[in-house]
Amino acid sequence: MSQQVAEVETLFLHERDGTYVVGVERDGRRVLHGSLEVKQTDAGPRPARLRVKAGDDEDLRSPDQFVDIARRARRIRISEQTSRGGRDELRALLDGYQLEAKVVRTCRYCANAGRYAPITDETAIRADGEFICPDCAMRELEREAEFRGLRSGARKRLEELLLEVGDLERIKNLLSGNLDPDLTRFDTISATTDEVDLVDVETLDLHPNLMRKVRDRFDTLLPVQSLAVDNGALDGRDQLVVSATATGKTLIGELAGVNRVLEGEGKMLFLVPLVALANQKHESFQERYGDIANVSIRVGASRINDDGNRFDPNADIIVGTYEGIDHALRTGRDLGDIGTVVIDEVHTLGEDERGHRLDGLISRLKYYTEQRNQNSQWIYLSATVGNPEELSQQLEATLIEFEERPVPIERHVTFAADGREKTEIENKLVRRAFDSKSSKGYRGQTIIFTNSRRRCHEISRQLEYSSAPYHAGLDYGRRKQVERQFADQDLAAVVTTAALAAGVDFPASQVVFDSLAMGIEWLTVQEFSQMLGRAGRPDYHDEGTVYLLVEPDCTYHSSQEETEDETAFRLLKGEMEPVVTRYEESAAVEETLANLVVAGKRAKSLNDRMVGEVPTRHALAKLIEFGFIDGLEPTPMGNVVCRHFLAPDEAFVMLDGIRQGRHPYEVVADVELMDEH
Repeated sequence: MSQQVAEVETLFLHERDGTYVVGVERDGRRVLHGSLEVKQTDAGPRPARLRVKAGDDEDLRSPDQFVDIARRARRIRISEQTSRGGRDELRALLDGYQLEAKVVRTCRYCANAGRYAPITDETAIRADGEFICPDCAMRELEREAEFRGLRSGARKRLEELLLEVGDLERIKNLLSGNLDPDLTRFDTISATTDEVDLVDVETLDLHPNLMRKVRDRFDTLLPVQSLAVDNGALDGRDQLVVSATATGKTLIGELAGVNRVLEGEGKMLFLVPLVALANQKHESFQERYGDIANVSIRVGASRINDDGNRFDPNADIIVGTYEGIDHALRTGRDLGDIGTVVIDEVHTLGEDERGHRLDGLISRLKYYTEQRNQNSQWIYLSATVGNPEELSQQLEATLIEFEERPVPIERHVTFAADGREKTEIENKLVRRAFDSKSSKGYRGQTIIFTNSRRRCHEISRQLEYSSAPYHAGLDYGRRKQVERQFADQDLAAVVTTAALAAGVDFPASQVVFDSLAMGIEWLTVQEFSQMLGRAGRPDYHDEGTVYLLVEPDCTYHSSQEETEDETAFRLLKGEMEPVVTRYEESAAVEETLANLVVAGKRAKSLNDRMVGEVPTRHALAKLIEFGFIDGLEPTPMGNVVCRHFLAPDEAFVMLDGIRQGRHPYEVVADVELMDEH
């Protein structure tokens, strides 16, 4: 003990339960922890008993040892939490040995454990009506996080917040769905405006019928539209336009395509990934251009669900899904002369399920136009591309990139124990938004994204203010009704799945993520950015608000390795992934077969021009092995597989079921179960 005493830096004293906690530190480490009892003598207070902790036991030491420690200490400190009487007693005791002590503000948790932990206004953390040190606050937060199953990403963010806010109780409340915006705010994406010389509408070289319509709507084009026009959008130049949601990208394709229609240079195809988007664009184009051009729709089936009108391949403007137009190509339909092709949401090229199909469609459609000597213009639109320069080169298009964010977006994170608590929070958020108005006079409205159709209905039923579910399972008429009600501000919220994410136009001020999964897959950074970009429109709102409601330690499927709290902070901090089309065997076989059906012996050249690298030789070998082609000619089975967009394994499951005489419902169930695995 004498060696330890000789090196004492700090003797720390703290009153607790009628005795004094004793802590001795050397090199910032506690080397002795005990308790001191004091007795009153004629000479004043003196040490009576010194008990030193040794594991779970205590050793009784001579009171003189305390005096020896005190004399050898470089500094003696008394906790501020020690009562005034206790401080006076300790000072009198130390005065008897000509020793001085200073009273300091310390962490009570540390003091009770015999640790010296001075705190200042800058370092103190409020907890249970007093102040503790950051280390103890972190330990308390760690216990709470452990109890709730929080993973590392969420814990790190909460630790950062704790140091910023300095209040442990407020951070704990955050874990229970607290909506204090000062706590939930993760960051703010500022509104930005690039300096662009806006193009005056009167200077545009447009067909008179189109000029009349544009003049009625605008005096000048928006910045991204001006950049596109300045770089040849109206001169037939192919373009990849990358710009945030609500910056006006769609009009670029409209101006180029409709103008070429009216000038007799071929029809416009406007292609989107989802039926819901195609329906909305079709209605919008019909309303806007129906008096000067014929507008039709192609969404895989040959009918529009609401009125039974058949697809007209001779229409001037055809709005279609990728699969709808690709089906027309695979089945040999004549689409006529094509002047302009607009591919909306072109970042779909990077998706595992649909990326290869869009890649194949672009190649097949280019082959179709080239075979007819059509000088078609291609315009690709996206809000989320991580590698725009590379993609523009692969698509052989001029890059138009515009970084403007029309309104600022605040991004918030809060936590909920389960789906029921999430709904309670959503109810508060919807109510708070709808009860407020922007400076433009519009009430705040909310889009809630969740991961299943069932959950859409569940949330909508429990919201107090008017709301509606919106997903691809609803019939077209019902979806249109919801869109109109939202536009008229008759709904405070819509609750939706991925059907809205890609761009159906709801002017919402607030986006709430009930789930960070779509189906059984976590969102990608692209999908997340696309969805949150729906919050805040410049003509309606002063700012957008995004809330992520995170259930700690939650997964939606056994295949998900991350938990929801880990996913939340990965998405918030993530950088946009590059758009890359990858070809596994099944995708390579499907696209090579489709190219053979459409282009015959020219199929290899179609494969070679695609964005992704297709292993053509291997795919052909598999097509022969599967019996889908004979030489370079599709077999009857190959034609059926191509026509119905079947993957090879799906085709074989169906074929086996048919041969076994199984009921069609059983065969369909087998195919669906394959998708689950």
